[in-house]
Amino acid sequence: MITFFKVIFESIRQAFQQLTGNGLRTLLSLLGISIGIFCVTMVNSAVDSMEASIRNSFEKLGDDVIYIDKFSWAEDPSANYWKWMRRPNPSFKDYESLKDKVKSAKLLTFTSFIGGKTVEYRSSNVQGAFTIAVTEKYAELFNLGFDKGRFYNETEYRNGGYQVILGFNVAKELFGNIDPVGKKVKMLGRKLTVIGVLEESGKDLINPLNFDDCTLISYELARKVTDVNNNHRRGTSINVKAKPGVDLEDMKDEIIGVMRASRRLKPKTENNFALNTLSIISNALDGFFGILRLVGWVIGGFAMVVGMISVGNIMFVSVRERTSIIGVKKAIGAKPWVILVEFLIEAIILCLIGGAVGLVLVYLVAFIPTYFFGFEVFLSSWNMTFGFLVSAVTGILAGLIPAIVAARMDPVVAIRQ
Repeated sequence: MITFFKVIFESIRQAFQQLTGNGLRTLLSLLGISIGIFCVTMVNSAVDSMEASIRNSFEKLGDDVIYIDKFSWAEDPSANYWKWMRRPNPSFKDYESLKDKVKSAKLLTFTSFIGGKTVEYRSSNVQGAFTIAVTEKYAELFNLGFDKGRFYNETEYRNGGYQVILGFNVAKELFGNIDPVGKKVKMLGRKLTVIGVLEESGKDLINPLNFDDCTLISYELARKVTDVNNNHRRGTSINVKAKPGVDLEDMKDEIIGVMRASRRLKPKTENNFALNTLSIISNALDGFFGILRLVGWVIGGFAMVVGMISVGNIMFVSVRERTSIIGVKKAIGAKPWVILVEFLIEAIILCLIGGAVGLVLVYLVAFIPTYFFGFEVFLSSWNMTFGFLVSAVTGILAGLIPAIVAARMDPVVAIRQ
C-alpha cells in the first residue's frame, strides 16, 4: 500500500514537471481538453438554466389546474386549423355550469380577453394595454402578487364596480413615481379607479403569466362596457383548480360530462372543447431539451476526441523522452504496473487541469448573460463534477496506450536507447 501511494505521489510530481518543463507543448495539448469540457459543460449549463427558467415559468400555471379551451396544447393548431376555428370558445354559461356541478373543483375562473385598449391619466397615456376581464377567484387561482393595492373584493366584483388593476409597466408609464392606488384613469370610455398594481413579472425566458403590460377588470364590469357575449370575436378560457388529493383524470371526466351536457352534444359527437394540463407542456419540453443536450454532446464529443489525441501524443513524447529512466527503474525492480500507473496518473492530471480551465471558461462566459441580460446561466455542482469525471476518463483513454507501451519495455533495450 505504501508503494502504491509513493507511485501516485511520484506520478503527480512528474506530471507537474511536464507542465512546467514543456509549457508550450502542454498548453497546446490541453487546449483540446479545455475546449471539449467547455463545450459539453457550457451547453449543459445553458440547457439547465433555460430549462429551469421555462419550467419555473410554467409552474405558475399550476400542475393541478385544467385549462378549458377550444385549442389543444398537444396538437399543432395549423394542422387542423378549421377544425379548431369551428369550435365555440368557452362561454360564461359553460363556466356557470361547471361552477355548480363539478364537485372535485376547488376554484374556477372565467377569462375573457378584451384586447388592446388605451389607458389615460391626465397628459399621460398607454396605447395597446392588453385588457383581460376576469372573475372573482382569478387572483387566488394564479397566486397573483401585488406591488401596490389589492384585487377586487366580492362586493366590488358583484356590483361591477368601475375599478381597474394595472400591470407593472402600465402603472410605471402612467404614474412614474406617483402611487397609482386611488387615482382615476380613463379607459373603455369610462373613468376607472385604480385599486391595485401587479408586481413585476420578472425576466424569465418564457413568461406565460406576464401581466406587466396588461390591465385587469372584473367580468361584471366588462359586461357593462363591452360586448363580452361575442365569443367568436375574442378569446375566452375557463380554468379549473382541483381540490387537494383529487386526481386530475377523475376531474377531467367530471368536466367532460358537464361540458357535453351544457353544450347538448350527442353521445357519438366528438368533444368540441379541449382540456389542457401542464403535463402536456412538460412532456414537450422533455423532448426539446433532450435534443439540445444531444447536440451539446456531439459538439463536445468531437472536441474531446481532438483533445484526447493531443494528450495521447504528448504522453508518447513523454515516454520517448524518459525511455532510459524507465529502463533503469525496471532494472532495479520496478514492476510493469508501477510504470503503467505512473503514466496513467500523469495523463489524468493533465486532463484534469485542462478540464478545470474549461470550467473556469464556462463560469466566465456564463457571467455575460447573467450580468448584462438578466438571464441567469448557472454552473451546477453536478455539471462541475461531471466535467471533472469526463476529464478523468479522457485522461485514462488518452494515456492507456502510451502507458502500456512504457510498461512493456525491455529494461536492457530501454537503457541503451
